[in-house]
Amino acid sequence: MIKRILGIGNALTDMLVNLSNDSVLEEYQLAKGSMSLVDSQLQTDISKSVAGCRYSLSLGGSAGNTIRAMARLGTEVGFIGKVGYDTTGDFYEQALRNVGVEPYILRSEYRSGKCVSLISPDGERTMVTHLGAAAHLEATDVDPAVFDSYDCLYIEGYLVQDHNLIRSTIEQAKAHGLKVAIDLASFNVVRENLEFLRSLVDKHVDIIFANEDEAREFSGRSDAREALDYIGAMCELAIVKTGMKGALIKRGAEVVEVGIMAAAKRVDTTGAGDFYAAGFLSALCEGMSLRQCGTMGAITAGKVIEVVGTTFGDDAWDDIFRLRERVRTEQYLF
Repeated sequence: MIKRILGIGNALTDMLVNLSNDSVLEEYQLAKGSMSLVDSQLQTDISKSVAGCRYSLSLGGSAGNTIRAMARLGTEVGFIGKVGYDTTGDFYEQALRNVGVEPYILRSEYRSGKCVSLISPDGERTMVTHLGAAAHLEATDVDPAVFDSYDCLYIEGYLVQDHNLIRSTIEQAKAHGLKVAIDLASFNVVRENLEFLRSLVDKHVDIIFANEDEAREFSGRSDAREALDYIGAMCELAIVKTGMKGALIKRGAEVVEVGIMAAAKRVDTTGAGDFYAAGFLSALCEGMSLRQCGTMGAITAGKVIEVVGTTFGDDAWDDIFRLRERVRTEQYLF
């Protein structure tokens, strides 16, 4: 049974920008809802283009978001990432400790990475990322001994662009008896690494999280249920998030459809998928049913889209904890 989860991903600080319209996406030919890796200059140019918009800074990175939320939910977690020898890197490492994450942080001569998250008026986010030091996390940086303390490796899908890093890390994790979970991250990342991803999943991956666009790209199937069946035939547990309809979950012959928790307000979708994975996996670590896991994923995702970024106050967490007690006793299920 999974109890302790180790994440690996891009250690990034988020700059969250609230757009008044989508003109900057058109100007820089950014596909709405996508994640694009850019050089430092282009990221700076885009940042200057939105200089008049409201923005905020927060600790980010896809797997980092998931692991931090899981720590808040009481799951034993660790995180592998790479930052620079700078104040941003110091902040990142200390912030992990502050929320109960065991940090396995490497340092680089390059500056710490940053993600500019452009939030459209409808709440959709388009990410422009300069990885900086995060891009220099290498297979040789990962000490095999780290896997001794965990039951599952959770991988940020954006890392699959470094085939050697992902292949080596997964093989070491499997050699230590860990389950492997991956979030497919972005439809364009799946498209660009399709054959590698399919081979990886077929041989090594136990749990997959994907939204509809990512599932379609991965499976080549246009229908979400057909995509779920395709993915579910390759791994132990498949989760396809279907937007406002909820999620489809498959484990073996068991398939459940779970709805969503209606958000009080849809402010920013940044981190929704990350927090869904956090709620789902934390429930899985408790041995909950698939419907309970899906409900917890919906609850945490529903809360994070009510705020800009991925940080919300104690009142929101208290509400999550209250709802979790009802989920545990099956009084509150979607």
